[in-house]
Formats: sequence, C-alpha cells, structure tokens
Amino acid sequence: MVALSLSDMFCVDRHRRDFLDLVTNDVDVLLCNETEVCSLFQVPTLEKAFNALEELASSGGHARTAGADVLTVTGAVTVPAHEVEHVIDQNGAGDMFASGFLYGSRSCRSRRVAELGSLCAGEIISHLGARPENDLEELAIEADCCS
Repeated sequence: MVALSLSDMFCVDRHRRDFLDLVTNDVDVLLCNETEVCSLFQVPTLEKAFNALEELASSGGHARTAGADVLTVTGAVTVPAHEVEHVIDQNGAGDMFASGFLYGSRSCRSRRVAELGSLCAGEIISHLGARPENDLEELAIEADCCS
C-alpha cells in the first residue's frame, strides 16, 4: 500500500501536476486537509474534491480540526473529532491523525480507522508539544478502537 500526505497547500500549488499523477496512478491512501485537497483539484468545496477523488477511483483520508471525513470505495464516512477538555497546542495533530489512521488501516474498517486517527490527534492537542504524553495503545484499548 502507498500512502501520500499532501503536506501543505503551497506544496500542492507548486507540484499539482506531479501530485495528480501520483494520486491517479500510485497512491492507495491520500492524507490531506480540506485546503490541500481543494487546492489539488482546484475546487472550492470538500464535496467537489471528494467528487474528483471518486472520479479517479481513489480512496483517501481527509483530516480537519472538526473531525475526519474518510472517502472509501464504498462512500464517505464522517467521524467527529475526539473530545478533549482543552485544546492547548495543535502542532503535530495532523501527523498523529495520519499515524493512527495508517496504523489502524492494517486491520480496521474505515470508520474505526478514522476514530483511531482522531483519538491520536486528540491526545496531541491536549498538551504542549507534538509527542504523545499518554500511551496511545492504552488509549485505543480504552476507547475500543479497532477491536
């Protein structure tokens, strides 16, 4: 399986043609936020970007602060953001979402994969710094992710 993160909108703008080629021919999982995927397809809304992805017969992951939308070959799945008491620092949240998503994709269904990504991102935003302070495996077990 090949996963690609679009990284940032400016990177997409500079390398759109190459990214489209990769997404069309080589990528199994596309990780991106709303701004990045809309920039990739030069469309104004997430819905239009999902339509473009569907036309490519791709599957992708989309993460955003308010939760996660995951487009699979069977349709879109929306998962709310993991609730935290206080958002302290969003640095690293996208990377942690991606790590939980990719880890879970080894054996979980799409909704559970997105829940695991959201759980990991939620752990990161609840404190300063981009490294987890809690054991992510224990959090996943407690939350019944990918059981």
